[in-house]
Amino acid sequence: MLTVVMNKVGKKFVYYLSSLVPSLIVKFAYAKLTSPQVSKLRPHELEVLDQAKQSDLDFKGFTIRLYEWAGGGDQSVLLVHGWEGQAGNFADLVEKLLAANYTVYAFDGPSHGFSSKGSASLFEFTELVGLMVEKFQVDKIVSHSFGGVATTFALFQHQSYHISRYALLTTPNRFTERIDQVAKIVGIAPIAVRMLTEKIERAYDIKADDLNVSDFVKEIKVDKALIIHDRDDKIIPISQSRAVAQGWEVCTHEEITGTGHFRILRTESVLDRVVTFLES
Repeated sequence: MLTVVMNKVGKKFVYYLSSLVPSLIVKFAYAKLTSPQVSKLRPHELEVLDQAKQSDLDFKGFTIRLYEWAGGGDQSVLLVHGWEGQAGNFADLVEKLLAANYTVYAFDGPSHGFSSKGSASLFEFTELVGLMVEKFQVDKIVSHSFGGVATTFALFQHQSYHISRYALLTTPNRFTERIDQVAKIVGIAPIAVRMLTEKIERAYDIKADDLNVSDFVKEIKVDKALIIHDRDDKIIPISQSRAVAQGWEVCTHEEITGTGHFRILRTESVLDRVVTFLES
């Protein structure tokens, strides 16, 4: 109901309202942070998913959908989708990897894709990524968008995991930037942003300022990393991935144009570059 009202009154009124009764607007913004809205897959993406061996995993009250495509070789890779994404978004990359004889693993995160629905956050997502790395025993990973945050945080938490190749197709950096992004979308005042941050910190016993990918990458065990990011990405500014790459000695940062945030997953030159990197 609050969503409908806010859509009608506009951001200026929401800003004013969030100054007067910030707790009400914080509740809405928190729900937006923990309730992903996932788009439908294209027919081709559904076809590629149908070719996978599918199974379900019980995880923290969720039923998680797992996917496995057997490529016939002895190399394997884990694909980690972004927030409000799903495994099917990697369909074109899956086909490239199968042609290179990779066994490919993927999953739909909590409340994403064909997994069961419920309130979910970065922290459940991160824990699941760590579980997937261990379950499938992979040493190569490809992530998209927010999947880079979850993956890097998981590798930071599990220092025993050693990854030989890690490709990030765009990546955010600071978790507080995600909070600011939601605040901008909703249109809330600074006092409400502060209260939202404090609510998240209390709920998960963390400090938001400590959740920075650029810090995590300095501690994780990765032999070689590659970040590809479009300069005109409207969802995640390229400045964020530049900050991640700057202090990450094993990382190559490549800037492209013409793909935006989502079409990067369907751009043949990008996918070919990823496969070449994984095999390097």
